[in-house]
Amino acid sequence: MSGTMITRPVGFGGRLLRAADPGYEQARTVFNAMVDKRPALIAQCESAADVSAAVRYGVEQGLEIAVRGGGHGVAGTGVSDGGLVVDLRRLNTVQVDADARIARVGGGATWGDFDRMCQPYWLGTTGGRVSTTGVAGLTLGGGSGWLERKWGLACDNLVSVELVTADGELVIADETRNTELFWALHGGGGNFGAATALTFRLQVLPVVTLAMLMWPADAGPDVIQAWRNLYEGGAPDELGGGALFLTGPPEDFVPLHLQGEPLVATVAVYMGDEAETREVFGPMFELAPEGVMVAELPYAALQSVMDDPPGFRNYWSGEHLTELPDAAIAAFCARAADMVHPSGSQQLIAPWGGAVARDADKWPLPHRSADWVVHPFGVWADPADDARGIAWARNVCAAVREWSTGAVYLNFIGDEGHDRVVAGYGAENYRRLAQVKAQYDPDNVFHLNQNIRPA
Repeated sequence: MSGTMITRPVGFGGRLLRAADPGYEQARTVFNAMVDKRPALIAQCESAADVSAAVRYGVEQGLEIAVRGGGHGVAGTGVSDGGLVVDLRRLNTVQVDADARIARVGGGATWGDFDRMCQPYWLGTTGGRVSTTGVAGLTLGGGSGWLERKWGLACDNLVSVELVTADGELVIADETRNTELFWALHGGGGNFGAATALTFRLQVLPVVTLAMLMWPADAGPDVIQAWRNLYEGGAPDELGGGALFLTGPPEDFVPLHLQGEPLVATVAVYMGDEAETREVFGPMFELAPEGVMVAELPYAALQSVMDDPPGFRNYWSGEHLTELPDAAIAAFCARAADMVHPSGSQQLIAPWGGAVARDADKWPLPHRSADWVVHPFGVWADPADDARGIAWARNVCAAVREWSTGAVYLNFIGDEGHDRVVAGYGAENYRRLAQVKAQYDPDNVFHLNQNIRPA
């Protein structure tokens, strides 16, 4: 570190935390318990001016800068070991203009904050499947969610982004200002600065229905083949969801003989009422599931149904598939036996297409053309399971790579090397992103992310 530490960054009005301060331990903790980093300084910002002051200070002092929003990234890049954390969590206001159907969201807001403010107006947008995920991090990386087949990814609904760049300046990117930066923010992640506010278009959403159907794990191949056929047969864009292996949770809707045991499930998230959902998802009900849960829910409630408690160890990865033949399903199902259980781990296939694919060429995310996403999502408590859990996730991806597009949604993976980052954008898009990076962050100050190196 260069220079001399000063008591407070010039112009900073928030709270500063060092290792000996009350609240430091909680403030440095991220969602993935495998991450145990100790920053030199945590700057809890309360305004965009605080963010600018903190970034300038970090650059002047030679501190590695991490930007902290929801803290859900599996690699733990929202915290820096020995560096400066620009903590945005106090910038969590959500302002909804119901008439204009837009929402302005602070850079530290979570999807729970967002959805709860939109719910009274029966408005929403595609958001993360876990309510404690940060809005900014998920959106700037693309933004996959339950309703993406109808509304596109979260970034597709962006109107503008307010961003503090590496020189501490606040810029606005939209369709008329800093347009190349606006393009880059549709998937380029936190490479270009710290987002202090995002504005979204909203859609009307009166009711959604969640249906979860369960069978013993050995029914996996037959269940997933039928589920695939449903989507390939022309399922409406209003139908999202997934097919997955998991450990049966201790819930009333799970039969006792499946609780604590591996099972296969199909999940439907439908933009309509229960009767419509049962009709659209009829082929899966016809397979005589042993566990059934169907509920009409407000969208804000749906978005928190699958929230995982903090404090668990995490490892995730992903592959995007051009097709899902029986051989790919068999390979996928065979790996379920290696999943850590009982645990919160899930081995998921999600359907894409619809609005996700329609904007495939507009933004820097080539994986959007894929029809299927394979996502091993590892969650466990015991450090002794780390090696086994990581190997399982990697092996799931390896098992289906024969059918992969070669591209990847970078929000679904951790640190898997530079080649995987390039694969997240494609070579041509990566070169264009690197030019944007060179303009707004030539010294790669914001490098704790799926990093795009400045051209």
